[in-house]
Amino acid sequence: MVMITLHEYLETCACADGLASLIELIAEQAVPIRDAFITHQSYATSINVSGEQQAAMDTWSDAHLTEVYRYSELVKVLASEEQNEIINFPDATSNYAIVMDPLDGSSLIQTNLAVGTIVGIFDNGKVMQKGSNQKAALYMIYGPMTTLTLTVGEGVAIFAMDEQKEYILLDGEVKMPEGNLYASGGLKKDWTDKHARFIDTVEHKGFKLRYSGSFVADFHQVLKYGGFYCYPALEGKPEGKLRLLFEAYPIGFIAAQAGGAISDGGRSLLEVEPTSLHQRTPIYVGSRGVIELMEGILSG
Repeated sequence: MVMITLHEYLETCACADGLASLIELIAEQAVPIRDAFITHQSYATSINVSGEQQAAMDTWSDAHLTEVYRYSELVKVLASEEQNEIINFPDATSNYAIVMDPLDGSSLIQTNLAVGTIVGIFDNGKVMQKGSNQKAALYMIYGPMTTLTLTVGEGVAIFAMDEQKEYILLDGEVKMPEGNLYASGGLKKDWTDKHARFIDTVEHKGFKLRYSGSFVADFHQVLKYGGFYCYPALEGKPEGKLRLLFEAYPIGFIAAQAGGAISDGGRSLLEVEPTSLHQRTPIYVGSRGVIELMEGILSG
């Protein structure tokens, strides 16, 4: 059985200069991030720009990745969920711009559930642009296996890290099926009537609830088995919870490349122009058929 490595896979893709090197650099950071879980369990006293308590692991992952990008000279601009402002790297030799959630679901580390790192890559030195302009998107999940899910605009591939810390291709042609899993965030008492009607509809169709509290892990189930993940607009909180740049863009780009879709309830989030760095948005992402069903119910 011939095993294909991440490096070999990227050699077959039409990546622009430096993009493959940047992707491999990011993928390598799964090792130090995962190794740091044991020593960064406590909570920091700081509050991030989204008003949430920062886990020490959030802080460490953000600082670690920022320095990796800085010294690589492969990244010109960085926007992180954990930072107030866009960071510029004047010594960069390329125009790549990164949006990232350095550690999604970090509160689950202490309970040993899967968490991950989400990254989107643009190539024109700007992060404040439509998600459809991304050249690549990826996420790493730290679960029973360390996996890398990647698109460079040529479909979606999933890799797993082996004992030699090498990424080996598991599936090079990922297609999201029309499955029946779902995960919906937000307190049920705060759901809008239209969202509640949509959830009632899919439950009557036999959809099964699978929700862990880690967006990236819950989406990965949907990518593999079909269905949808959502964090909707809520009563008194119409903007939802998740961020357009750091979460919706990369995950949505991967979903679309696998044949799925991402929506705010009425339009593709990949076509939404950001108006602020930490802009929040309702998110529905998953199999194309159920996203179309949702949009019909929410617009009706």
